[in-house]
Formats: sequence, C-alpha cells, structure tokens
Amino acid sequence: MSDAGDAKKKAEELKEKANEHFKRQEFDKAIEMYTEAINENPDVAVYYGNRSFAYLKTECFGYALNDASKAIELDGSYVKRAAAYMSLGKFKQALKDFNAVMTARPNDKDAKTKYVECSKIVKRKAFENAISVEETRKSVAETLNLETMTIEDCYNGPKLENEAVTLDFMKSLMETYREGKKLHRKYAYQILLNVKALFERSPTMVEVIIPEDSKFTVCGDIHGQYYDLLNIFELNGLPSETNPYLFNGDFVDRGSFSVECIFTLFGFKLLYPNHFFMSRGNHESQTMNQINVLADILLNYHTYSSQMSDLFTEVYNWLPLCHLLNDRVLVMHGGLFSESDVTLDDIRKIDRNMQPPERGLMCELLWSDPQVQPGISASKRGVGIQFGPDVTKKFLSKNKLDYVIRSHEVKANGYEVAHDGKCITVFSAPNYCDTMGNKGAFITMKGRDMKPKFVSYNAVPHPNVKPMAYANSLLAFM
Repeated sequence: MSDAGDAKKKAEELKEKANEHFKRQEFDKAIEMYTEAINENPDVAVYYGNRSFAYLKTECFGYALNDASKAIELDGSYVKRAAAYMSLGKFKQALKDFNAVMTARPNDKDAKTKYVECSKIVKRKAFENAISVEETRKSVAETLNLETMTIEDCYNGPKLENEAVTLDFMKSLMETYREGKKLHRKYAYQILLNVKALFERSPTMVEVIIPEDSKFTVCGDIHGQYYDLLNIFELNGLPSETNPYLFNGDFVDRGSFSVECIFTLFGFKLLYPNHFFMSRGNHESQTMNQINVLADILLNYHTYSSQMSDLFTEVYNWLPLCHLLNDRVLVMHGGLFSESDVTLDDIRKIDRNMQPPERGLMCELLWSDPQVQPGISASKRGVGIQFGPDVTKKFLSKNKLDYVIRSHEVKANGYEVAHDGKCITVFSAPNYCDTMGNKGAFITMKGRDMKPKFVSYNAVPHPNVKPMAYANSLLAFM
C-alpha cells in the first residue's frame, strides 16, 4: 500500500476511535482523535464535520463554525453548519443553512420543521427590532398589573409578606422547588419586578467591602443545576448578612431547573441586597433564552407566559457586569480585553442596559477566556477574545489589583489557577450537563488577606429530567 493509502487507512482508524470517544461523551478526547485524523488526511469533510459537533459540545462555537464551513468547502452536500450559527445567535445565517438542508433533502420532515422554526425566530427578531425604536413602546414591567392576578384557594406554596421576601419565604421556596412544586405566577412576577428595581439602582461595577475577619464566597456557573445549588448551601451555609455570596453569572440554561435556580438567587438578592451579589453571564441574554432552556421551561413546565420571558430579559439587562472586592480583586464572568489600556473607570462607564454586543468591553467581560500563550487570540467561541498572562499582568498592574476571578469554563476540579496565580476560574456546576464528569467548586476568602481557598464537590442526585429537556427543538441539530 502506498504512503497515501496508509495515511487514509490510519485516518479512518483515528476517526472510528474518535467516534467511540464521542459516544462516551469524552468530547475533548474525540477532538484530539479527529484532529489526528485530519492531520493524516485533511481532505475528508466528515472529519471536520464530526469535530465541529464535538466543538459544539464543548461550547467552542467559533471553532465549530470554522470546521463546519471547511466541511462544506470540501463537500457541498454537508449541510449541518446551522447548529453553530444558532449557538452564536446568528439566526439569519442559520436560516440559510436550514434552507440548504431542505434543498439537499426535500423530503426530510425534520429539516423542514427546523427551517420553519428558525424562520419564526428571524421574523420575530425583525419585528422586535422594528418596534424597539418606537419611543412609545413600554416595558413589560410598566404594563403589568399584579392586582388583577388572583391567588387560587388551592395554592398552598410560598407566599410573599406585603410583597417582600422573608427568610421563611426563602426556606419554603427552596423546599417547594426541591419537591418539584411551583411558585405562583403572581409572586414570581413580584420578585422579578422588585429585583429589577434593585438592579436598576446598582452600578455596572459593584464595589464590595469585605471586613477583615469576614468570609466571602464566590460561586461560578450554576446553569440550572438546582440540586447542586442547594448542595452549595449545605456545604457552605445559607446566604446571610454574615455569610455573603457572589454568584458570577450563567445561573440558567443547559440544566433543566433554571427557573428554580434563578428565583432562588433573586430571592436571596432581595432578602440580603447588600450581602448577596450577582454578575451577568453570557447566558443571561435574550438569544440564549430563545434557543436554550429558560423560555421553554417557563411555558412548558411552570406554565407562566412569554411575557415573563420578556421580563426576564429586562431584568438581565440591569445585572451588574462585574464586582470589585476590597479594591483588590475584580470578578467578572468572562475575562479581559482586546484593548491594552482599559481602566476600572472605563468599566464603570459601560452602559449595560442592553443585549450583549458582539464586540467591545461589555462583550469581552461576558465572553473572553484566558490562554496559556502570551498576547491576544481570536476566541474559540467565536465571540470575545482569548488573553494571555502578559495581558492579565498588565491589566492588574495598571489598575493596582491582586488578581481576577472569572468563570465561564468547565474545569475538572471546578477551578483552575492560571497566569502565575493571577487569573482564577471557578465553575460551580458539577458533572455539567450530566456528561462532563467535572467537579464543581466555590472560592472563599477573608477580607484580611483576600487569599482564595477552594472547595470542590461532586454532583448530587436530581430528578430524572435531562439537561436541555425543554430546549428549542432546533438544537437537536447539535
């Protein structure tokens, strides 16, 4: 057999090994094997296509899009790029690819269904953009009349006292959710209205003072894993004025208990407004709500309404983007910036009341990731950047900070210390999506020295509802 023949045979063997890793949900290993197959034989569309799906599973949406485009370049009949476009919120491009699927497979009912659903999203977004410029348009918060919502006699769940959250309400709410029961829509709306008003009064960068002998806890992504959230409180104590917390974005999506997570967190924010903090993540956006989980859970399980989903969007727009702890540690969901001279004052001045843009300081705070090599690189996600240890060092020096904490990435132990100890990742959703096998973690520190201490933990059992169970059916393409 010729050298070329040997290379092709080896590539096929590597692809088969990669497929086995993919079936076992070992996506990083699958990517390695697909990459080796491509190195042996770079002219086979399916290798890029398969690696694209593995990248989607690890949320490297930019890499996934590049691979899917390469597969199309090699084989025009390869038509599954739409999933990457959907994940990046690029609905018009996704619609074109769904149309290509229909052209290539006109009798494919599933392709037609996805085309119709994606078309509806594109039309709805066009309508929303059209009416958003009308000065007379009112927000959901302005149009709600809670007085017209009645509490049925049969309702025996948690009840607000004079429209306010109490500790007894929070304990009852957590137990209600643990038992798979629901919060009445009137109280759900009241919590959203109250927390929106509270966040509207918050700055873009919240400055937190931690007394010398006080403990402060930072948690990363929760992603709708409610029973793991309860486990954090079991391990570290309930939030209180003497046990303050910061939850660093991505409270919802992926896991199928997003509503339980977000109302629990919002409830504690209302109960302890000066001792419980929440940062916006990249999943706290209208696009993520539409294509992932929260909007569909609101409708299909909790029987709320699309109006409530719109109100969530309004609340998200007011979430702070980062927190400054004792003037020494900056905490944001994503990471640092493509510009080299960003100051804390620049961050303070960000107008955050919007959907996350595709570039700029707000985008990078929500989407960026650290990298090992120096400098700045294009993001593996297709949004934001990747920044090296030199970027971190310069930012910290310019702003007189000790280190940064961010989240946004799955880590085997739930955390990672990088960039010479100056860039810490914390991720609090163990066994992410019931597939990744990672531990979760949270960070505690004392105001005296701000030295981070890490607590890792395993996932706990939850009701038999799979992650993404309520997600938009378009994501079946993924």
